[in-house]
Amino acid sequence: MAKKQDSFYFDTFSTCIDYSCQAAHLLNEVMRTFSPQQIGERLDEMHAIEHAADGKKHELLNVLNKAFMTPIEREDILLLSQNIDEVTDKIEDVLLRLYCNNVQVIRPDALKLSEVVIRCCEEAKNMAREFSDFKHSKTLHGHIVNINTMEEEADDLFISSLRTLHTTCADPLEIIVWREIYTYLEKCVDACEHVADTVESVVMKNS
Repeated sequence: MAKKQDSFYFDTFSTCIDYSCQAAHLLNEVMRTFSPQQIGERLDEMHAIEHAADGKKHELLNVLNKAFMTPIEREDILLLSQNIDEVTDKIEDVLLRLYCNNVQVIRPDALKLSEVVIRCCEEAKNMAREFSDFKHSKTLHGHIVNINTMEEEADDLFISSLRTLHTTCADPLEIIVWREIYTYLEKCVDACEHVADTVESVVMKNS
């Protein structure tokens, strides 16, 4: 029973990160095939993913609340579930800002950032698959390093995107809108890094 319960936590982490990946792919698809007329419908799709992810998080917390023994510290399970949830929330936030700000055209550099978000989420999913065997995994550390590297890539893209925005755009309102969107895209990758940092902390505590 203990092993079955232990696997529940790690399986749920993987499931929740998979929802983050679904959200990232949906955001990228919306941006690549952007249609302002359909943004409301796509937002409903995104909210359905976020709602399903919330459901899995609450399921995990309910089990945690009743558990006598856990495979890692309770505080780490709680923190990791919250950090994973934050990834999906931040991705939804990007789409919300495209909708609320009535964006009509997607800037090309935003697509580059969106693609980093996808890669980062997919790498986090790979990391989650290895996490259950963190004491013996040969590849877990590499996934953590890759996510940290992608976060640096996102920082560079964020800076270059802002520079291009301020040197090529004369509309103050458009500058304000896109500064916010770039910021939230970069926050998606930051959120992935927070997940990786939490996993790394758990590994170090339990080594």
